[in-house]
Amino acid sequence: MKVGHPLDYLFLFVVQNGHCPFMKRLGCCASEGIPVQFTMLEISRFLGIVIAMFYRDHSPPHFHAKYGEYEITVAVETGVVSGQFPKRALAHVMEWLDLHKSELLENWELAKLRQPLKRISPLE
Repeated sequence: MKVGHPLDYLFLFVVQNGHCPFMKRLGCCASEGIPVQFTMLEISRFLGIVIAMFYRDHSPPHFHAKYGEYEITVAVETGVVSGQFPKRALAHVMEWLDLHKSELLENWELAKLRQPLKRISPLE
């Protein structure tokens, strides 16, 4: 379901059996049967790679990148990558990170405040 801005997607996860399947990944927690809302905002897209941040996400500052069936999380300040990505696509993401680190940190602060995030230029 799209919400607000066309790039703002609302994800609803219903916790079943008192366990949130996204606890480690998203830092969520809830009681059994209570819907949990996460808003993921696409902040850039290039070469088939989608870059996004979640509102109310856990520290340290990071972003999510998706390329086809692959998905990674990248720490903004250190460049530490969690997940798997094709080598060439990962190189593009890391180059993009180097170019836009300050903008990513600014967006991280906006996300913590649940403010609209700014689009970041794609890698060209």
